[in-house]
Amino acid sequence: MLNINNGAAQLKREILVRIAKLQLEGKLEEGVHYIPREMAPLNADPFRCCVYHDREVLRMRVIARLGHSVEDYDDEKKLAEYARDALNRDRPTEPMLTVLDEACNACVRSHYMVTNACQACVARPCVMNCPKKCIEIKNGRAVIDAEACINCGICKQNCPYHAIIKIPVPCEEACPVGAISKDENGKERIDYSKCTFCGACMRECPFGAMMDKGQLVDVIKNLMEGKKVVAMYAPAIAAQFRAAPGQLEGALKSAGFYKTFEVAVGADITADKEAHEFEERMDRGDVVMTTSCCPAYVRAVHLHAPELIPCVSETRSPMHYTAEIARKEDASYVTVFIGPCLAKRKEGLDDPYVDYVLSAEELGALFVAKGIDVGTSESLVCETQPTGSARNFAQSGGVAEAVRIRVKDTERLRPYVINGLDAAGMKQLKAFGKAAADKKPAEGNLVEVMACPGGCIAGPSVITNLKVAGVQLKKYVETAGV
Repeated sequence: MLNINNGAAQLKREILVRIAKLQLEGKLEEGVHYIPREMAPLNADPFRCCVYHDREVLRMRVIARLGHSVEDYDDEKKLAEYARDALNRDRPTEPMLTVLDEACNACVRSHYMVTNACQACVARPCVMNCPKKCIEIKNGRAVIDAEACINCGICKQNCPYHAIIKIPVPCEEACPVGAISKDENGKERIDYSKCTFCGACMRECPFGAMMDKGQLVDVIKNLMEGKKVVAMYAPAIAAQFRAAPGQLEGALKSAGFYKTFEVAVGADITADKEAHEFEERMDRGDVVMTTSCCPAYVRAVHLHAPELIPCVSETRSPMHYTAEIARKEDASYVTVFIGPCLAKRKEGLDDPYVDYVLSAEELGALFVAKGIDVGTSESLVCETQPTGSARNFAQSGGVAEAVRIRVKDTERLRPYVINGLDAAGMKQLKAFGKAAADKKPAEGNLVEVMACPGGCIAGPSVITNLKVAGVQLKKYVETAGV
């Protein structure tokens, strides 16, 4: 997994900060044109062939961060016009992902390569075990016939010197459902009829060619217009900042939000309802029930494992219940969910109670643009306090545990956690679906599924590494109730 601290991520975050600063100063339309020039000055060493190519790619990144699809790119259209369109739109547009052709490296297809570590050993397990007999020894080194190779990886598995490596296409490799492939020009394309919006491609592309379309401009516009913009932050967001309890709320208030809601309050509602639903399902003879909090997982089921659809909990997500609470309190609230997840943007667009969805990156950029240090912010407390188990929804196993402690008859409960929806995870889903269809006992009957390995604290838009986020989450959980 690509570390969150990398050059591509830093570029995208710097653009967010620059856009936010310009907008807060009321200079977005006039100043956005200069962002590529300032980030790629003439005396800088270029990443690509020249500074002008770097600027063109930066221009596309700015367009994506303004919330536009780069697939609709018009090189005759000025960045000021794109900024004006962003400021004037009523709501964000689908899809949530966009692919920057100019940034895409058009990686060669995934294949295996023999390195200098090859010893042309006597054992020659690569030659002996190749099912297509496409490896031979030439000039003291193993050579793979690329045309005959089927990329099975057996040669790599058998090499005692680890001299054979796999050269992957990171975005294609990361996608668990085969939604990414090359077009006739070798550039990557996303098939949105297959895409689950898990964000794995965006996280793993080392060129930053896969980008989410920003909604920060929309939120700042509402803040500057003096509307009652309320922040609904996911438990995973509390794990992104090193702060004492209540300081994130204080920082959000300083950023201009009218009120703050912990989405963990909605998680308590979800856990209560899922525990009740589980008991009802088992009483009527169901074999499996899966949790429903992860929208990437739910979409994966509907698109790629339809046999499991009847098993997905009908309970809504914590985001939905929190937004419903906010709207019932005041129908004029502009509701903004803040999380580390790309799929939540899709869920937000489909939920009438949710107006906007910000990523952890966007919230971090807003804090930087406003000069807010979360760690020194005033400590405030939300009116409604959630349980610790609800706050623990943010990591793998947390949802299943929250439901478990609420189920009355625990003897018939067999929790099972799928920690990350990779290709192996998709196979597990299909296995549970078959067991349910055949009415046969499965390995577990309450199945929690998280698309991101580690859970929400490892989402595609986080700004803190998993280990640190885990420590912060533990502190956050411990300050809550039972």
